[in-house]
Order: sequence, then structure tokens, then C-alpha cells
Amino acid sequence: MNPAGRTLSEAASKEFVRDYDVLVPDERVVDDPEAAVEAARLIGFPVVMKLVGDSIAHKSERGLVRLNLGDETTVSAEAGGLLAAARPEDGSVALLVAPMIRGNRELIAGVVRDPTFGPMVMLGLGGVLAEAVGDVVFRPAPLDLADAHRQIDALQSRALLGAFRGEEAVDRGMLADTLVGLGRLALEHPEVASVDINPLIVTAEGHPVAVDALVEISEGNAGGVSSLAGRIGARPGFDALFDPKGVVVTGASSHPGKFGFVALHNILASGYAGRVAATNLGRETVLGVDTVASVSELEPGEYDLAVVCTPASANIDLLRECAAIGIRAAFLTSAGYGEAGEDGAVAQRELVAVANELGILLAGPNGQGVVSTPASLCAQIVAPMPPRGTIGVASQSGNLVSTFLNLARATGVGVSRAVSAGNAADVGVGDYLSFFAADEETTVGLAYLEGITDGRSLMDALREAAAMKPMVVLKGGATESGARAAASHTGALAADHRVFAGVADAIGVTRVDSADAAFETAATFATQPLPRGPRVAVLTTAGGWGVLTADTIAEDRDLELADLPDDLMAAIDDRLPSRWSRNNPVDCAGGETRDTIPEVLELLVEHDAVDAVVYLGIGIQSNQARLMREGGFHPEQGLGRIVDYHERQDRRFAEEAARLSALHNKPVLVATELATADPGNPAVRAVVDSGRLCYAGGDRAVRALGHLYRYARFRGLTSR
Repeated sequence: MNPAGRTLSEAASKEFVRDYDVLVPDERVVDDPEAAVEAARLIGFPVVMKLVGDSIAHKSERGLVRLNLGDETTVSAEAGGLLAAARPEDGSVALLVAPMIRGNRELIAGVVRDPTFGPMVMLGLGGVLAEAVGDVVFRPAPLDLADAHRQIDALQSRALLGAFRGEEAVDRGMLADTLVGLGRLALEHPEVASVDINPLIVTAEGHPVAVDALVEISEGNAGGVSSLAGRIGARPGFDALFDPKGVVVTGASSHPGKFGFVALHNILASGYAGRVAATNLGRETVLGVDTVASVSELEPGEYDLAVVCTPASANIDLLRECAAIGIRAAFLTSAGYGEAGEDGAVAQRELVAVANELGILLAGPNGQGVVSTPASLCAQIVAPMPPRGTIGVASQSGNLVSTFLNLARATGVGVSRAVSAGNAADVGVGDYLSFFAADEETTVGLAYLEGITDGRSLMDALREAAAMKPMVVLKGGATESGARAAASHTGALAADHRVFAGVADAIGVTRVDSADAAFETAATFATQPLPRGPRVAVLTTAGGWGVLTADTIAEDRDLELADLPDDLMAAIDDRLPSRWSRNNPVDCAGGETRDTIPEVLELLVEHDAVDAVVYLGIGIQSNQARLMREGGFHPEQGLGRIVDYHERQDRRFAEEAARLSALHNKPVLVATELATADPGNPAVRAVVDSGRLCYAGGDRAVRALGHLYRYARFRGLTSR
């Protein structure tokens, strides 16, 4: 029994969910064997019989279910046996008699209230394998029909929903109605802690029928749906944080190991053109800046951002001084707040209250800083300064900000803004992403999340942001803890990572599982057009690369290898030797001449049957050129000329890939292991110079492309 409330009997649970578009079989609840026989006669043999009661949760584990009872004598005997199996702790019990529903497929559906994101609707592979297999997907309530169909499509075992072993395909309309109904139930009945429908048997006609159900009622209100919509670009002070006209570093130090030195150094070294001031109690000159003892000594109206490197004990008075001279945003590197126990938490709440009172946007505390490449601003206590670009970074971990900035430098795909949220006392990752969604300098948001306190608020912010621009999120702490309901399979399956995955998919957020994948995906959004469909052509100069890339496409739940129509095949025939693969991947089979790659690439990109192209093998010629250049014979023996030719060809191929992509508004992703094995290779450098990401393998290019397609489909920008 649910210790926080009570569990309804199976019969009562089914009556509850019946009103929410859940198909329930014609059943009878009776008290004795004679009534059970009469019920079976009315229903028609064969029947199922169960012992039910409010304190009986998992009947199968206790052997309280009898299947395929085909005659009155058997029903009477089994009814007596079930009643005899009742225990004192079961309380009041009864017999449930139901038709024997047959079907080769079993699903599970339900509702659970996640402690972070609130009510969630679940769908998955059901029956006794529900928890063992764990193929389940979640969506936040409420759902509309489009949400429900996307949830169905997200099942790994969705192939089972088609025609199967002589049975009809699942009636997707009925199944979608069930999911929408469960979402409505979650909103209309906040007292319901969980709903567990397992199994939801798919009949031979394709109808999903709830043959078992369990509803848990909470003693208190389990909570409904909060909404903090309308946040995009709404917080004042972001312009001062990311585009300040003047910056003050408080607590500047002449010691190069102190935060106050490093922050000032990085601002000056990054080429920031606005006014820079600093405070130091000893009025030292630091890095050529004549410091003042107090912010109050500075000229009002000339500074709007403070980078605070002073101790926590000084910061309340400091904020008041900042407000007095017109500062509208403060980034606090100071520690000793919420991360430092209850006393620190009290100090943090006071800090936020004072900042709000003064109208100062408070970033941090306990953060590493803020970067804004349009303002040439590197106001942080760590390196590096990334190249300018259009990726907006926000992270609950300062170290992950550094990771993304390092990857920006390594790949050449730049960043617009970057910020470490620190303790996020006043401004969180959702707020930064909301700003990025409205920021003209940013085309894609990239975030790292760990602990989430107000999940619904974050979800609302991300939903609005993702409706405007791609949002890529890496979440740490993907544990199995999650929500738990004492008697519910649904609750047991609601692990944190599954719930977050469901939230992200529902609101159009691109979820990734590693820092490398996060940056590559964001960089792809920043540098490639969105595909209009899932059909991918692979152009390769060697067969093995193409095979492995094709395998990755096949593994993607949405992408597909494009079928090459006859006219495209004929056009390629004219440019490749007869031994070419005559299929997709298009393997040139070593038959390239000077113009082969650009011409075949153009044929693929411009054709209506192709939505995106992955080009493999660039850099081979430059790799040979490197060995010739370093081999001791260069530039004699004609090596100077051939080296120049090889490198020139690779540069040309990279430039053509970018040109054709822009001309036809289709993704063309270039991949070679040389991106990491030899980043100085002229081909790799040429891809970077073209403003594109050079992928370290076809598999990585395909995974990024899959994210592009799913986001384009979510936005309704695809034709398929």
C-alpha cells in the first residue's frame, strides 16, 4: 500500500481511468463463486479472474490471477481458491471477472509525478518485462495529439506497433487518445500520485486494452502544473552583463595568483574597448590601472558591470555602492554562499534580496565569469577567450564552460556569449537561454545542467527558447534515483534521465550525452542549414568509411540512406569509373580525377532526392603531401609541384562543400579523422576557414545531423 496515501483496487482504478479515453474491458466485481459463475456466463468464456482489493497491488507476484478459464466448473473452483488465498492484511477483497483479452503485444502506460518536473505521462513495453527491458518514454502533462504521436514514435521497440504475427498494426489514434487522456487526468486530479496501466494489451485488431490498472492517491495535493511563460528576453540587466559600456573589477590584486588580478588581466588582454576601473584598498596600480579604494569614488554613469572578486562579507555594501553609480549587473566570483552550508545560504538569500531591491542583475555567486565576443569581453577568472561566433553557452559548471571554449578554439567554431551560472542564486541557466533566444548575436544555445530545483520553470523557459532557436543541453547526474511510487511500475521506471529525456524531446530541446557531442551538435547548428528531410547521401573516397557511416545512419531512429534515382545514377556514371559502388554510399573507388569530387558532390547536393550529404576522405592528398614535404626529397623530383597540387585540391574540395551547402541550403558535413589526428592538415584548415566544423568521423557527423533533422521536424520545417 502507498504509505503516503492509498491505492485503489483494480476495479476502482479502471473505473477511474475509463473516463480518460482508456479502453477497459467489460468486467464484473463479485463476492462469491456463484456470482463469479454468473458473471462469466454473461461475459462469455473464456474469462480471467482475479482477487482484488485496495490493499492488493501486484496480484501476479502473489499468484492471485487465473487465466483462460473455459467453463463454469473451473470458474467456481478457482473462485474458491482465490478467496481462500486472501490474507488478513488485504482487508476487504472481491473477485473481478473479465473477458480473456488476447494479443501478442503488451504495453505499459501511466502517470507519475516527478519531484522536479511534475506530472509525466509514460508509455513503454509492458507486461512482466516492463522493468527488465526499460523501453519507456515520458512526456510532461498535458499532451496534445501531436505530442502523443511523437511519444509513440520515440519508443525503441516501435516496430512492434506495426502489423505483427498476423495481427493488425496498433491503432495509433486510440493509443494517442489514451496518452492525451492520461495527461488530462494528471491535471484534473492533482491528488493522484500515479497511474499504472500494465499490461495494455494490443488485440489482434490493434486495439490497446487496459487489462490491469492501479491508481495511487496521495493524502496531500501532489501538485499540478506551474507556468512561468513569457520569459524570453524579459530580465533587465543582460545588456549590461554581456555588452557593458564600462567594467569595474572589485578586489583587484597585484598578485597574479589572485582572482582579482586574473579577472582584470583577462578583461584587458581580450581587447575590451570600454572603460575599465578597479578597486583595491591599498590603491595599488594593477596592470597599468590606477585603482580606487571604493566604487563610490568612480564617476557615475560610466560603468554598468561589476566583476566582484571581494569576500562575501563585503558584498552587500558593495552592491549598494555599485547601484549608486549606475551599475546594473554584477558577476560574483566570491565563494562562501549557498555552497557553504546554512550560514552561506542565509547570506545568499540576503544578497539576492538586496540585488533585487537595487535593480541589479546578479550573476553567480561562486562563478567563473562571463565572456562576450561581440564586446571583446573576457571577464572571467579562467582562460580561454574563444573566437567570435554564434554559440551562446550557459553552464552550472564553470569547468564545462572552459571545456566548450577550448573546443571552440580547437575547431574554429566560435562563441557569442558564455557564462558560468555559479550558484545561480538569482539568474539560472534557463534565464540565460531565454536571453540567447532573443539575442541577435546568438543562433544556438548550449547548456550544461546538473541539479534542477524548479523543473517546470526551467521547462517553460526552454520550451519558449527552443521555439525560436536550437537549444542543446548536456545534463549531468543522470542517475536511476528518480521518482518512486511504492506500488507502481510506472514510478519505478521513472528514472531521472528518462524523465529529462522525455521533457527535452517534448519541448524541442536537443539532448546529448557528452561534452564533445554537445559542442559538436551546437557547432553544427551554428554552421549548417537545417535539412528539409531525413534522406542522407554519403560520398566517400574509400569503401570502409562509407560502410561505417551508413551503419550509423541506419542506427539513427529518423535518418535514412537516400535512394539514388535513375537520373542521378546515370549522371554519376558519367563521372566515375564503372567499378564505383553504384549505390549509396557513393564510393568513388579510387577513380577521382581533378574535378570528380566537386562534380559528384554537386550532383548529390542539388538533387531533390537528397536532403543532406556527408563527405568522407578529405585530406588524403594533403596527408601524402605532408610526407613528401618532410621526406627529404622535396621540392626536387617534381615534388614541389605535386605537393602544391594536392594541398590546393583539398582546399578546393572544402570550399566547394561550403559553397554548395550555402547555394542549395542543404547540410554538407565534411568528416576525416585528420580533424584530430592532424588538425594542421590543409584540408582540415580549409574546412575551418570555410566557417564549418570538420568532424573527426562519419559517425560523429551523422549523429549531429540527426539532431538537426529532429529539430527541423519539431519546428515544422521539413517536407517529410
